Amino acid sequence: MKRAVVVFSGGQDSTTCLIRALQQYDEVHCITFDYGQRHRAEIEVAEKLSQELGAKAHKVLNVGLLNELAISSLTRDNIPVPDHQSSPQEALPNTFVPGRNILFLTLASIYAYQVQAEAVITGVCETDFSGYPDCRDEFVKALNHAITLGIARAIRFETPLMWLNKAETWALADYYQQMERIRHDTLTCYNGIQGDGCGECAACHLRANGLQQYKHNKTVVMASMKQKIGLI
Repeated sequence: MKRAVVVFSGGQDSTTCLIRALQQYDEVHCITFDYGQRHRAEIEVAEKLSQELGAKAHKVLNVGLLNELAISSLTRDNIPVPDHQSSPQEALPNTFVPGRNILFLTLASIYAYQVQAEAVITGVCETDFSGYPDCRDEFVKALNHAITLGIARAIRFETPLMWLNKAETWALADYYQQMERIRHDTLTCYNGIQGDGCGECAACHLRANGLQQYKHNKTVVMASMKQKIGLI
C-alpha cells in the first residue's frame, strides 16, 4: 500500500499536486492548516475539493500560533495586499508568512508518520516562487534531511512543481484532464476570491499569465512539462 500526504490549501498548485498524487498512490491523505489566514475561504474550498477528488482523508489542523508570530498581509487585515504592479520596498513581499512552510512540512511529516505514508507532497515552486525563501529546492531538501534524522523514518518530500513555470503547471492539470476544475474550483487569490480571482494581486497575475501562455502555445508547453516532470 503506497500512501502519501498532500499539503493542501485548495489552490491551483496544491490541487494539481493532489490530482497527480491520486494517480500515483494507493491512498492519499490531505492536510490543511488553519492559521487564521486572511483568505480563510480556502479551507472550505480545500475540504470540498479533497472530497470530490477522492482523498482517503482530510485533516484540518489549527495552527493559530503561526498567526500570532508571523506578521504578513496574509495574517493581518490591517496590512493591505499589494497588487501585482507594486514594487516591494523590502527584500521580501509582505505576503510572505515567515516560517509557514517550515511548520507545515514538519507537521505534515508527523501526520505522515501517523498514517504510515512514505511521502509528503507540496506544491512549492522555485521557478515562480515570488521570492519566498521557503519555496526553494535547497530549503525543502535540507528540511527533509533534518526531519528524516529527527523521526528515524525515511519520509520523502516530493515537489512535483519545483521546476515548472505556471504555464507548465496548467499543462500538468490539462494532462490529467482537470484544467477546468483547477480554473474554476480552486482558490489561489490573495484576496480570497475563488476561480479567476481578483485579477489584481500577484497570485492572480501569475496564474492568469501562465494560463494565457499555455493557451497560446499548448504543444510546446505540454512537451516541456512532460520532460521536466518525467512523463516522457
